[in-house]
Parts: sequence; C-alpha cells; structure tokens
Amino acid sequence: MLITTERLVLRRFRPPDAVTLAAYRSDPAVARYQSWSAPVTIQQARAIVASLGAGDPSQPGWFQYAVEHDRTHIGDVGVDLHDNLRQAEIGFTLDPAYQGKGFAGEAVRGVLDHLFQVQGLHKVSAECDARNTASARLLERTGFTREGLRREQTWIKGEWTDDLLYGVLAQEWLLPYHP
Repeated sequence: MLITTERLVLRRFRPPDAVTLAAYRSDPAVARYQSWSAPVTIQQARAIVASLGAGDPSQPGWFQYAVEHDRTHIGDVGVDLHDNLRQAEIGFTLDPAYQGKGFAGEAVRGVLDHLFQVQGLHKVSAECDARNTASARLLERTGFTREGLRREQTWIKGEWTDDLLYGVLAQEWLLPYHP
C-alpha cells in the first residue's frame, strides 16, 4: 500500500497526521474549491484521520493517501475506486507551504503509476472547479486530457460552479514517455 517517488512517500493515514491535516485544511485558500469548509478542528481532523486510516485501496470507494516529504505530512491524494475496479477518480490537497515545488504533481504521478501498473486500471478521471486554474494546470501537466465542462453543475458553498472534467487512459499513461 506504500507508494514511493523520488521525494515522497504516500501511505495510509496515522493518528499523528490529524494535527497537520487540521492545519492545512483550515486554510481558507485550501478549502475554497473543496467540499469542506475551514476551519477544520483538531477533533474533526482526528475523526477524518481515523476514517481515512481504515480504508482499503483495493476496494471500491474512496481511499486517501497521506503525502509525506522528509517525514513530514504535507497533503493527501484521494482515489475513488469504481465498483468495476477498472476506473477511478482522483483528487489532491497540499499544504500551501509545499505548493509550487512540484510535490502535488509528483504525488499524482506516483498514484497514477500505481493505479495503472499495479492495479491495472483502464481510466482515471478528475474534476475540478473551473475557477481552480492551478489544479487544472496540474492535471494537464501530469498527463490528463480535458474532456469537458459542465456548466453550473455543482451547488457548493452557496453558489453554482462550473466543473472541468479530465481523464487519462492506461494506454496513454503506459506509453514509453509520459509527463
């Protein structure tokens, strides 16, 4: 279940991660395009970490990887494995102190390598708020193709938002070169 990249370890959540999870998920800029609202209390974070730590990445549903750099928890990558075990959706969140350094892209690529090469998935999808240009750029840099725009698709935090849809196929990812 451990995924390693050049600079990162992606692993199961552990109880001490609640402190760092609460910190980065309490940042209003981090929460802006996410389903949760800031702040996230330490009690809420403990419950989230306990739930995330109990997941199974080989079973349908969401599994969240804790992203670790130099033994410090810096974010998370979530995978929602479809019931057919051949498709998944991916999402990511990173502590602002570690943004802009290539960590999110490295974490996403590490998870995609695992999903395609180890789990044998056919397709991984992602979606983001159309205003979240940083996430859209990251998805495109890591090999996703923009597949569509759903106008005013999601009602969140008191407003309708447009969703950008992305996807990457195993046949694209497993080419001799990928981003």
